[in-house]
Amino acid sequence: MKTGKTIAILGTGAWGTALSMTMLRAGHDVRLWGRDGETAAAINERHENPHYLPGIRLDDGLAATTDAGAALRDSDCILMVTPAQTLHAVLDELKDRIPAGAPLVLCAKGIDRQSGKLLSAIASDLLPDNPIGALSGPSFATDVARGLPTAVTVAASDADLAAELAALLSAPHFRCYSTDDLTGVEIGGALKNVMAIAAGATSGANLGASAQAAIVTRGFVELRRIGAAMGARPETLLGLSGLGDLILTCNSPQSRNFAYGLALGRRESLAGRPLAEGVATAGIAARITRDRGIEAPITDIVDRILRGEITIEDAVRLLLSRPLKSEDDI
Repeated sequence: MKTGKTIAILGTGAWGTALSMTMLRAGHDVRLWGRDGETAAAINERHENPHYLPGIRLDDGLAATTDAGAALRDSDCILMVTPAQTLHAVLDELKDRIPAGAPLVLCAKGIDRQSGKLLSAIASDLLPDNPIGALSGPSFATDVARGLPTAVTVAASDADLAAELAALLSAPHFRCYSTDDLTGVEIGGALKNVMAIAAGATSGANLGASAQAAIVTRGFVELRRIGAAMGARPETLLGLSGLGDLILTCNSPQSRNFAYGLALGRRESLAGRPLAEGVATAGIAARITRDRGIEAPITDIVDRILRGEITIEDAVRLLLSRPLKSEDDI
């Protein structure tokens, strides 16, 4: 693929808007689509997205539309940036307008809570004539929108396609590495959100930096264990879309999942908080690990906390009372 392509970006949230800015910087023709007419008007008229990216001036050349057909027509590549749990519904609605053969790159992170499928499987079912990829890695939308240095991973089952997509989506200050381990990239992106909730809850409950470090470290062990059981390669989970994303997400209130965990640990109201994909992922991930007999105590405990079955104090007691084992036994 060459630069200067037509890129359709579906989703006018923080990440969709930030990626739109990045694709403009890469020299592409960008078509940004979203349902919210007020947000589209703010982008077009005031060059800002006040709800999702407050305080960030958007490029004058960035235009948004609520007309999906206009955004998708003759597009060379589509970036799917709507929330993970809406993927099936949105793709089912738009599939007849998506050009056959155009790669679809999934930019949300999660596991479908209804079917238990990875997002790539859902996309492949609905769009059998379109190659499917995924973009993931340690990246905050505000950093990317401002053009701060960021590195991510672009995955596709076909290694050549992954490399082509990485070249297409790379921009100044936005470096894309490629891999053909699509499963590993998706698993890392989805499960790190669950671990970020656990890390945030640990911090919010004032359990100390040592406890938070333990949660993140053992969370990574758990992520690797689940990933291996689902076919991910270990080296993928050691990379940007696994360990890299975990480090970023588990250590900053900029992460919606970490912030959700903070509020949980502080016993603050969770009503009206920004979307945290890890909330939905925790439930389906816990169900999958139980059904497959995968040892995943942190995932299970996060799910039980979110369901209101146990308290943070109960969770700590349960984790500390688990049978002793060698740290080499992952």
